[in-house]
Amino acid sequence: MRDRWPIIAALGIVQILTWGSSFYLLSILGQPIAADTGWPGLAVMGGISLALVISGLAAKPVGRAIYLRGGRAVMAGGVGLMSLGLLVMAWAPGVLVYLAAWIIVGLAMAASLYEAAFSTLSRIFGGDARRAITALTLLGGFSATICWPLSAVLVEAWGWRGACMAYAALHLCISLPLCLGLLPHAPRMAAGKPPPAPEPIGWRAPQLQALAVAGVCLVFIFSTIALHLPPILIASGYSLAVAAALGALIGPSQVSARLLEMLGGGRHSAVVTMLVSTIAVCAGLLSLSFGAPAALCLIVYGGGLGLWTIARGTVPLETFGAERYPATMARLALPVLTASALAPIAGQAMLPVLGPVGTLQGLGGLALVPCAMAVMLWRLRHRT
Repeated sequence: MRDRWPIIAALGIVQILTWGSSFYLLSILGQPIAADTGWPGLAVMGGISLALVISGLAAKPVGRAIYLRGGRAVMAGGVGLMSLGLLVMAWAPGVLVYLAAWIIVGLAMAASLYEAAFSTLSRIFGGDARRAITALTLLGGFSATICWPLSAVLVEAWGWRGACMAYAALHLCISLPLCLGLLPHAPRMAAGKPPPAPEPIGWRAPQLQALAVAGVCLVFIFSTIALHLPPILIASGYSLAVAAALGALIGPSQVSARLLEMLGGGRHSAVVTMLVSTIAVCAGLLSLSFGAPAALCLIVYGGGLGLWTIARGTVPLETFGAERYPATMARLALPVLTASALAPIAGQAMLPVLGPVGTLQGLGGLALVPCAMAVMLWRLRHRT
């Protein structure tokens, strides 16, 4: 691990900045954009949904490119596209150009966020990439913690357009040099021969089905909670200040769970990590809906969320091997990112119909499905 830390640290910084300037960007900039431009709030917030769909559609060619050329060129290209998209967003005269900027950002997300970074690590370290992936998620977990305050400071100083330009400059001055300077070149393919391509895992494989179903359910839960937890807690009787303080427990819980997993040194199967993560998510949400102490419930939920980030990268590696890993991650990305894009709209519809308690119970019940998928993977692993 000592020799790998420069690569992991470089990718960790890239993950912090790319997540902060894409997925988490509108958490801070959404309201200032709508207030400054007069664009419809649905169109403004719909930018990230559009980007997630584009990212899912681009995942397959990105995974193929990482397999053929390695992650250095692909992730550097993704960072460059991220800068371009943010600059277009900063200069957008109307909502159509603004949405076009999010299409560019969506392409960049496919080539620079966790799926691409995990595939890059598997291309560099092969089947021994599990600990590197775990360490990367530990660093990447600080993205919202760092970028939310940073975005607020940038908006306060230069407005939302200046904030987009500042993030574009950070990518060009920090992320791009890290990708080009510290990520190694992929091993050269034999001259005159087409690069070997392993047979892709088909959707008939029960392991792939289980991972896809679990991923879709969990990303729907996480995206809904991320956007609607404060209103749920306020509707449950908590003040705004207390709701914000309770929500802030999730981030440290994620990082703590990832740290414990890293200290475990991969002594257990990645499927065990998935099983623990899904049980924790389900227990946290259902306990909260039935009146258990909110702080404890959200700590348990946050720990499960942190462990799932590791499991989503390590279970496919352990199950299908390093050769098939980039293609497998690309195949899983489309349904998962599509669910993430639809979650904000579905969550907005659930809350007034089901109420805060019913919404939590519905999400907790949905979390039983990934638990069942983890048990299924465990049984298939032992049967194999």
